Amino acid sequence: MPKGGLTRLQFFLMVLVTSFVYYIVPNYLFPSITALSFVYWIWKDSVTAQQIGSGLGGLGIGSFALDWSTVASFLGSPLATPGFAIINIMAGFFIVLHVLIPIGYWTNSYEAKRFPIYSSSVFNADGGKYNISEVLNDTTFQFDQHGYDGYSKIHLSIFFEYTCGLTFAILAATISHVALFHGRLWRTIATPLLGSPASIRHGSTLHSPNWCNYCYHKPGLDVIAELVISFMYPGKPLANMAFKTYGYVNVTQAIMFLSDFKLGHYMKIPPKSMFNVQLVGTLIASSLYFGTSGWLLTSVEHIREPSKLREGSPWTCPGYDVFYSASIISGVVSPIRMPIFIGGSGGMPPARAVNYLCWCAVGIFFNFYVYGRYKGCWARHNYILSAGLDAGVAFMAMLCYFTLRIRHINGKRWWGLELDDHCPLASCPTAPAPWSSG
Repeated sequence: MPKGGLTRLQFFLMVLVTSFVYYIVPNYLFPSITALSFVYWIWKDSVTAQQIGSGLGGLGIGSFALDWSTVASFLGSPLATPGFAIINIMAGFFIVLHVLIPIGYWTNSYEAKRFPIYSSSVFNADGGKYNISEVLNDTTFQFDQHGYDGYSKIHLSIFFEYTCGLTFAILAATISHVALFHGRLWRTIATPLLGSPASIRHGSTLHSPNWCNYCYHKPGLDVIAELVISFMYPGKPLANMAFKTYGYVNVTQAIMFLSDFKLGHYMKIPPKSMFNVQLVGTLIASSLYFGTSGWLLTSVEHIREPSKLREGSPWTCPGYDVFYSASIISGVVSPIRMPIFIGGSGGMPPARAVNYLCWCAVGIFFNFYVYGRYKGCWARHNYILSAGLDAGVAFMAMLCYFTLRIRHINGKRWWGLELDDHCPLASCPTAPAPWSSG
C-alpha cells in the first residue's frame, strides 16, 4: 500500500458507498439517464434521425448513459474484460449494427420497412403484433394450419432476423475453423482419452492456441435446441420451450461450473470444497430464483405488458420477451415455414445499442488510456473498482424495490421518470403503405 494511500478494502468500500448513493438517481429519481440521445434533442420530429440515434430502439449513434447498470447489465463489467476482447466485440458490433442492418433496412430486405428497425417482437403482415391465438388450437395448444393459412406468416424486425442467423453462423464457423486450422487439437484431446497418462497438476495442463483466449465468446445453443425440437415435434410450443430450457440451461450451467473449477484450480482450492460450494450455491440460488419469479408474476400488475406498466416501472422483462418470440418462431410456426436466416449481432436483443456502446467506451477508456498512463493504479484498483460499482448498484436496487417500489411509491411525475430515451419515432415503420407499428 502506498504511504498515506487507501488499502484495497478501503477503496472497495468507498466505491461501493458512492455507487450505492448515486444509483438512486437512475433507478428512482431520474430513470431517463439510463439511455440518452442527442438526436432527440435536435430532431424531435424525424423518424430517420431517431432510428439512427436511439440507443434503445435504433442504431444508437450519439446515444450514451449515466448509469452503471446500463454499462454492465448485459455484457458484464468492461473493467474485467481484456482490451483486445473489447476491440473484437466492438468491431463485430459495428459491422452488424452500423453496416449490415442499415443496408438491409433501407433496401427494404424482407419487407423490413413495414416493421420497427429494432424489435424483439413477432409481427403479422400488416405490421401489428402477431396474435398467437389465431394459429393455435385452443384445446391442445398445437399449431393450427387452417388458422395460419387464414391469418399471416410471421415477420421479424431486420435486427431480429440478423440475430437469429448469427447463432447458426457462429456454431458453423466454430466447427469449420477448428477443423481446418486447428485439427491438431483433436490429438491433444484424444491422447489422454486413449490411455496416455495426463497430469492434472497446474504445470501440466493441456495447451490451446492463444486465439482461444482472445475470442471471449461462448456460442449459445438455445436457437439450435429450438431448431432440433421443432423438427422432432413441429407445432408444439410447450414441448419446444421445455426442450430448449433443459438443453440450453444445462449446457450453460455446465460451462459456468467449468469456469469456476478452473479458477479454483489456479487458486489451489481443493476440488471437493469447490464442488460442495457450487452445489450448495446452486440449490440456494435456484430456490430463490424460482420463488422470486412466482412472487413477481403474482404481485406486479401487467408485468408482461410494458405499455400498461406504471410510469418508471423497471419490469419490462426484455429477456422473456425474446423467449416468448422464439417460442412462436420455432415452437408454433416452426422453421419449415421460415424463408431464410440472416447473420447478425448475437447479443441483441435483449441488449440494446446503448448497452454495447457504453460498455465498449468504458472498457476502452480503462483498458487503454488508464492502463497506459496509470498502470500501477490500474493494476491495484481496476478490478476492485468493478466489484464496488456492481455491489453498490445491486444493494441500492434491492433497497429501492423493497422500501419504495413494492409499495408503489414512485418519484414525482416528470419527463425524466420515464425509463426511455424519448425517441418514440424510432419504432415507427417507414414503408409507404399505412402499416401499423404494432
